[in-house]
Amino acid sequence: MPREDKRALVEGTIVEMGLQDCADTVIGNWHLRGVSGGEKRRVSIALELLMRPRLLFLDEPTSGLDSSSAFFVTQTLRGLARDGRTVIASIHQPSSEVFELFDMLFLLSGGKTVYFGQASQACEFFAQVGFPCPPLRNPSDHFLRCVNSDFDKVKATLKGSMKARIERSDDPLDKITTSEAIRKLVSSYNRSQYYYAAREKVNDIARIKGTVLDSSGSQASFLMQACTLTRRSFINMSRDFGYYWLRLLIYLLVTVCIGTIYLDVGTKYTSILARAACAAFVFGFVTFMSIGGFPSFVEEMKVFQRERLNGHYGVAAFVIANTLSALPFLILICFLSGTVCYFMVRLHPGFSHYIFFVLNLYASVTVVESLMMAIASVIPNFLMGIIIGAGIQGIFMLVSGYFRLPYDIPKVFWRYPMQYISFHYWALQGQCQNDMDGLVFDNQYPDQPKIPGDFILKYIFQINVNRSKWIDLSVIFSMIFIYRLLFFIMIKVNEDVLPWVRGYIARKRLQKKVPAIGKTPSLRGYVVDPELGPNDS
Repeated sequence: MPREDKRALVEGTIVEMGLQDCADTVIGNWHLRGVSGGEKRRVSIALELLMRPRLLFLDEPTSGLDSSSAFFVTQTLRGLARDGRTVIASIHQPSSEVFELFDMLFLLSGGKTVYFGQASQACEFFAQVGFPCPPLRNPSDHFLRCVNSDFDKVKATLKGSMKARIERSDDPLDKITTSEAIRKLVSSYNRSQYYYAAREKVNDIARIKGTVLDSSGSQASFLMQACTLTRRSFINMSRDFGYYWLRLLIYLLVTVCIGTIYLDVGTKYTSILARAACAAFVFGFVTFMSIGGFPSFVEEMKVFQRERLNGHYGVAAFVIANTLSALPFLILICFLSGTVCYFMVRLHPGFSHYIFFVLNLYASVTVVESLMMAIASVIPNFLMGIIIGAGIQGIFMLVSGYFRLPYDIPKVFWRYPMQYISFHYWALQGQCQNDMDGLVFDNQYPDQPKIPGDFILKYIFQINVNRSKWIDLSVIFSMIFIYRLLFFIMIKVNEDVLPWVRGYIARKRLQKKVPAIGKTPSLRGYVVDPELGPNDS
């Protein structure tokens, strides 16, 4: 589709949903006020209308809206139905004005059809069965009162508690239980003209031969999907202050603190431990702060899951777009904070040493981002996700080689494999070589010879000086790829494997049908006798 046609389609949908006044307003989030609740609901409907569907199913589109917003949304849906679309909506406690906008009404109770026909004729049907709608009652409330068995539990609870006295009235529903009313309504409907008219209409439609719908998903190419998602994700990240901008400020603040504490660290004897401690803090705790973006990851995953179910794009396009859109922000954060830390502390001078320090910091932060994205794909709760991510990184820091020297770490499990899958270990090894190799440090006693940096690396910090620091950096970059691949696999497993597993478990439970033992007393099977009062026996 040409770009001009796409733009025209979008503008037409905005007008169709009555969103002209807020077309240039952001949706909003925790710190930015955006559109209202009713406008947000209409935007959600408009997103589906862009595909020009013939059938539109809406699950409680008016829930959580005030009366005016609910009426506006329903009026908009009515306009869509008048344009030749079929709109099906489950509705939650509609007002009388909203109820009158619907053409057809389908009432269900326990999976059984109570009524299906014109909404305007529902009151007449209930009156014929013996349950007329009182003059001052909302018709939708009356219908739910007739078919909702929960009212029996309420009446039984009130009578049993002796705290409320239910006065008798002329309402037929006070004389029989709801289950009896449902049986009467279902039986009457199956013999009514509404039932035969609906069956005849269904048979007429079934005889019409239509085209087979194609469910192949999006028609856009992979490149178009990836480019569009990258652009949208980049815009969202740049607008959301809490996604990267707040983290940039925190990173700069923390690195300034590091720079003032380790200011011009020098090459004294005490500088040996100071340089190692500075590297351990930067590549341990500073990179740890990247878990702060987890709530934003979770919100992004919610949008992805909704759009993925609609077949708008593939998993690979989403993973690539997420990686590319975050790239400039992570480079900016690591370049600015790394530069401040490097020059304030005055680490090993030289352009190659500076570049390695910044690249090492970028790779470490990106690994944490990739790890948290993989966690977000399976843990939708941001609090649980942060706890799990913090626990994993805490274990990785423990085997990094700073809190316990590499050769002193127990070989079983902790060194093999935990130490080698910890990016902290490779980052710290590379940075110590980058900072100390080539320097000469003062001895503890002035009359003793100076200590070369490679001696300290080999015999004090137990670092393999024969392995290039660039190899350590390449291992961290390979971890980025592995965690992103794991992110992709997790999404595919959630889509394809978990639904099958849940279905299999549900079928097994249904087959067993184990009777419940030791059930607690409840009102589930309580039947109210309409002839007995609260004081009768």
